[in-house]
Amino acid sequence: MKRFCLLSAFVALISGILVAGPASAQNIDAQFRSWLANDLWPEAKAKGVSKKTFDAAFAGVSPNLKLPDLVLPGQKAETPKKQNQAEFGSPGNYFAEKTIGAVVSGGRSRAGRHAKTLAAIEKQYGVPAGVVLAIWGRESGFGAAKIPYDAFEVLGTKAFLATRKDMFRKEVIAALVMVEQGKVSRGSMKSSWAGALGQPQFLPTSFLDHAVDFDGDGVADIWNSTPDTLASIANYLVNYGWVKGRDWGFEVAVPDGISCSLEGPDQGKRISEWASLGVKRVSGKPFPQNEQKAEGYLLMPAGRAGPAFIVTPNFYVLKEYNESDLYALFIGHGADRIAGGDKQFAGKWGKVGGLYRSDVAAMQRGLEKAGYDVGGADGLPGFKTRRSIGDWQTKSGMAPTCFPDAAIVKALR
Repeated sequence: MKRFCLLSAFVALISGILVAGPASAQNIDAQFRSWLANDLWPEAKAKGVSKKTFDAAFAGVSPNLKLPDLVLPGQKAETPKKQNQAEFGSPGNYFAEKTIGAVVSGGRSRAGRHAKTLAAIEKQYGVPAGVVLAIWGRESGFGAAKIPYDAFEVLGTKAFLATRKDMFRKEVIAALVMVEQGKVSRGSMKSSWAGALGQPQFLPTSFLDHAVDFDGDGVADIWNSTPDTLASIANYLVNYGWVKGRDWGFEVAVPDGISCSLEGPDQGKRISEWASLGVKRVSGKPFPQNEQKAEGYLLMPAGRAGPAFIVTPNFYVLKEYNESDLYALFIGHGADRIAGGDKQFAGKWGKVGGLYRSDVAAMQRGLEKAGYDVGGADGLPGFKTRRSIGDWQTKSGMAPTCFPDAAIVKALR
């Protein structure tokens, strides 16, 4: 199950908050109590949760109506037809030096401090120290971020009222199982706005599946133990298929003759084939020998208006931590820099973005009508949307850029 990082939860929070008046809040609380007793409790009991644990988990808990993505009783989930802010900007904004620099400097300082632990983790799991440190830094500021919300309030509210009730129902049941099995005390169940727990920001199902005891005290403590936190992150990646000995990817220069519409994990080639087509690492170094015969995938997160990469399957394992190309790229790039790599991308981010997500979604619907698979009209240009734009541009007699702009949006609305 994907877990949510703190930044993702914050963005969701400010994007749309539903607040009910006192009278409706009282009514909703009564409905919540009825739902707990008649709906959630029978399932929790069937999963082995005791009444004592269940009652303690929800003692004094009321729905938090300030959480994002809620649909109050009697309302329907709606997507605003108009948006007042340009929510879709340049991918380069994600890599602001202030943000990634903090992860890099923090990671480097901790690489020495926890060298023995990180070496033991890399030996056991095969995940480089830089990757583990970059995720730790990105998710919780190396454990410094405040995570003050009551997990059962968040998960209970979302299981009762969220747009994705089924997902959060699984999570609140998993949280109850955690407490029932003595993996964590009720009082320690603090979470983010999205219900993510501890320093790695695991959802409860991820905790049950991936959290490990690495310091040998008999408890998988992702709240207070650095060894447990770091090893749990590595174990998560391994369980999703991390390939030991492979890199995550390489920044490259892509010749004009290679279309940006070749992007994506389903259009892979051996890295030696990409090299034979003229794709070269920007560092000037050849691709490592162990990578040459292995498969790699073109990644151009801003189309022709930004850096390009050949990535490996490990890049897509990083996406299992947060389903975003930019997140995985942030972690990979941060890991390289923690290990002493180049300071910034060689390729520059062009002046793209500045569009409403609703406009991008309208463009995506236009591409869908033309027969393209854009991965859903969500207003976010993932690789399926980017390469669809490139193919459409080529068929329309244009030079493919593989990224939305105002003219493309207008033409495809």
